[in-house]
Amino acid sequence: MKLLVLAASAASALLIAAAPAQAAANPPIRMAPEGVEYMCGGRNQDELAFMERVSPRWAATLEFAVARGPRGEFSEPVRVDVRNKYNGDHVLSAQTNGPLMLARLEPGTYEVEATLGTLTLKQTLTIGLGAPGRTLFLWPSNFDMAAASLPRQALAQGASAKGE
Repeated sequence: MKLLVLAASAASALLIAAAPAQAAANPPIRMAPEGVEYMCGGRNQDELAFMERVSPRWAATLEFAVARGPRGEFSEPVRVDVRNKYNGDHVLSAQTNGPLMLARLEPGTYEVEATLGTLTLKQTLTIGLGAPGRTLFLWPSNFDMAAASLPRQALAQGASAKGE
């Protein structure tokens, strides 16, 4: 009997120890001020695999990348703004630091702007009833990523990524 209790205690300890490691792989679900749930992530292979696995259960998948860059290796801050294409209503405003953003948008057609530094890319995203939408924002390979991550004040003062 003591052996059974000891084995159960050891198994419980292993489960408790493993729980934080599993939770760390799942990015948090956030709520935008507009009331839309979203999740950002994919900064490592486990997180990217998780985001890809759950993306069909979310209405919108936005992917961010640089042309000719490896998939999933995108961690620069991107400002995302989503508006209803037909009435202009602002439905989501958020910042992501990973290559994927999932959002629970209502069925409809949206204009999505993704801003990295001073370069804004625009895409139209259509979400049908039971048919998720997906779009890719692809910055050119010659885009200066280092300058894009500088604070606006540094850009205004003419600072470069090399600190000149």
